[in-house]
Amino acid sequence: FQPLIGKIAQISGIKYNANEKSDVAMRVIGDHLRAIAFSIADGQLPSNTGAGYVIRRILRRAVRYGYSFLNLDEPFLAKLIPDLLDTLGDAFPELRSQKDLIEKVISEEEQTFLRTLEAGIIRLEQIVKTHDGIESKVISGKQAFELYDTFGFPLDLTELVLLEKGFTINVREFETEMEKQKTRSRSAAEQETSDWVILHKDDREEFIGYNHLVTEVRIMRYREVNTKTKKQYHLVFNFTPFYAESGGQVGDIGIIEQNGEKIKILDTKKENNVIIHIVNKLPADPSGNFIARVNAEIRSDIMKNHTATHLLHQALRKVLGSHVEQKGSLVNNLYLRFDFSHYEKVTPEQIVEIELMVNSLIRANTQLSEHKNTPIKEAKSMGAIALFGEKYSELVRVIQFGESIELCGGTHVKATGEIGFCKITSEGSIAAGIRRIEAITGLRAENWVRDQIQILGGIMSLFKNNSELVETVKQAVEENAALKKQLEKVEKAKLKELKTYLIDHIETVQDTQVIKSVVDIPDAVKIRDLAFQIRGEKKNLVLILGAIINGKPNLSIMITDDLVSANNWNAGSIIREAAKKMQGGGGGQAFFATAGGKNPDGLQEAIDTAFKLIFEVT
Repeated sequence: FQPLIGKIAQISGIKYNANEKSDVAMRVIGDHLRAIAFSIADGQLPSNTGAGYVIRRILRRAVRYGYSFLNLDEPFLAKLIPDLLDTLGDAFPELRSQKDLIEKVISEEEQTFLRTLEAGIIRLEQIVKTHDGIESKVISGKQAFELYDTFGFPLDLTELVLLEKGFTINVREFETEMEKQKTRSRSAAEQETSDWVILHKDDREEFIGYNHLVTEVRIMRYREVNTKTKKQYHLVFNFTPFYAESGGQVGDIGIIEQNGEKIKILDTKKENNVIIHIVNKLPADPSGNFIARVNAEIRSDIMKNHTATHLLHQALRKVLGSHVEQKGSLVNNLYLRFDFSHYEKVTPEQIVEIELMVNSLIRANTQLSEHKNTPIKEAKSMGAIALFGEKYSELVRVIQFGESIELCGGTHVKATGEIGFCKITSEGSIAAGIRRIEAITGLRAENWVRDQIQILGGIMSLFKNNSELVETVKQAVEENAALKKQLEKVEKAKLKELKTYLIDHIETVQDTQVIKSVVDIPDAVKIRDLAFQIRGEKKNLVLILGAIINGKPNLSIMITDDLVSANNWNAGSIIREAAKKMQGGGGGQAFFATAGGKNPDGLQEAIDTAFKLIFEVT
């Protein structure tokens, strides 16, 4: 630990053995950093759930110690990684190979937490101050939950900070608040599930959808499921061609048919390893035989996208590096989404290279090599990629397209050429050290490219100089921005002139200054700005302004604070009555209110009505 502690002392400018609190902080940071770095190297990134949440809490605890006891209010943990590698890099080579990822993830996590840490610490100090002079040193669980919910302070971190100040937390009250939040979340999706109705006692259930999209089936059992908004049924078959949602691939849809009656299969899911088919109604004869048909067109598009996901994974690892690991995916018939570990933005050049590689693999028309019931050790020796954190049985299914070898239970094309074409549509960050890439395939990808070409053609038709289109468009954008600035200056000068004119034409009614006018300002925001500018310069003033904006009447009333207090006038109440004259409505505060209407011809009458209501004249 000494090399790490020495580096922490150097960064903080506080010597080790200077005082007990800073010494403890240095030891905690050194210990926590090792746990974080080892975990990230092993593939576990900080997140809001599961093991990832544990890593995030450990990291935030280390940051908090540095912030509170070593005055480190800038990211510092990542700076310790080289020293960690010096001491443990040889014993654990993964630290060296994953160095960039570890530094990037830690740095981003630090920056994110430091933004809320200071605000959270200030809030904690405010909570503690409310107990000044009070004998009780117990902080309410509601306040602790506020810190958790608003600032991301886990209970143990709040307890630690408060313990240092001599306080404890009402943990039971905190747990009550946490349960309330969970209850609120559950209530939105609350459902009532009945017991299974057994139709046939044979418990056999088998998925045959890799090779069959149509088959004869029987409903072995069913149950009714009621939510606040609908009633559905869950069906279990003896055989099924329907793939259940799993591994990022959505469930199949289709129909079951019996004696001319067709029941739509809305979705297919898996529950406790049982494949459940979701329908809106039961068939007339549930105990009979049915023909089950998967929607072949949608299944085909799903298979194209799933195989393309494997090819994309392979291309990402080749272009970006072997540190790339799958962190999540979604495969449906419309597009594919792939989340992966990477510590920086994928450049446009890299996107092009990845896309070219994927389409080259598609054109190669590599045949599917499927290895069923393969021992897990044998699969790994083949080079099959397994997902970190995923639980696999002793026998697995391996999907291979050339060099792409992955453990996968999803459905795939027989050869990559069936995909046709793949187009990457977006790439971006979704969390520290995790990127998301989206793509489309087949006819949808072709249509996307065709649409982009049509858009480009439309842009080209607007400009004469097509040979240097990008430069021409850039120049047009810059000219437009310059013209907007000039226009803003003109409008600002015009508004200033109008303000001067209105002030110069103030009338006095019942010892009150009054501005009552229709103005040529086609922008409600600018009218508000004008009113507040005049309000800042004048007292004892009532301002009633009307305007036509986009062909519709607009009314604004401003009353200075001194008149609101002295006369109990309320611009909001007045404008609601006045707006009726232009077939409209509105409201606001006592000193300023606005209204819109449908009848421009009623604008002047609305202004006059507002004036009469304020000064009670007939």
